[in-house]
Amino acid sequence: MSSKASTGQRRRGAALESAILDAGWDQLIEAGYGRFTIDAVAARSASARSVLYRRWPTRTDLLEAVIRHRGAVDAIPTPDTGSLRGDVLAVLADFNDRRSGIIGGFAALFGAYFDEAGGSPQQLRALFMSDGPSAMETIVERAVRRGELAATPPARIVELPADLLRHELFMTMAAVPRKRIEEIVDDVFLPLATNFGRGASPD
Repeated sequence: MSSKASTGQRRRGAALESAILDAGWDQLIEAGYGRFTIDAVAARSASARSVLYRRWPTRTDLLEAVIRHRGAVDAIPTPDTGSLRGDVLAVLADFNDRRSGIIGGFAALFGAYFDEAGGSPQQLRALFMSDGPSAMETIVERAVRRGELAATPPARIVELPADLLRHELFMTMAAVPRKRIEEIVDDVFLPLATNFGRGASPD
């Protein structure tokens, strides 16, 4: 009996699916979307093609499952440094470290996904995001409870630090320097967030 067959027999259910999706991510990042096929992922994960086709009938189905799985296993944790500034700096630094190495692959993937599946970059990003509040939403709500913020700013302000960092990553295809991250927090986000709600009249 081949090692490939024995490996396939040992894995079942969630363990098998996780192994396939991990292999799919490796194939996507290392070989690019053009060589991301069900056959290639089956070979990389030492699984029968029929196993993949039963779960994901098309390449787009498999791609979306791979992105969703990777987003779940590599979710950015929410820091708790005791201050709004410290939390935002920490979460941006972690995002920068984790995503800078794969940003080029994602940039190429956006166009291919749009052409083949008719999806948008926003839809592809949504697959990568875990359910529930984002790290920035949690950080801001915690700051409101601590009294650092007078009120919860609108979503556009709350997500602005991550949006600006993501823009820098896409524009440079490289990790963003620490000084630039501090500028995003100190010169852009904190003035907007701390001033929001201060001039509101009491009910």
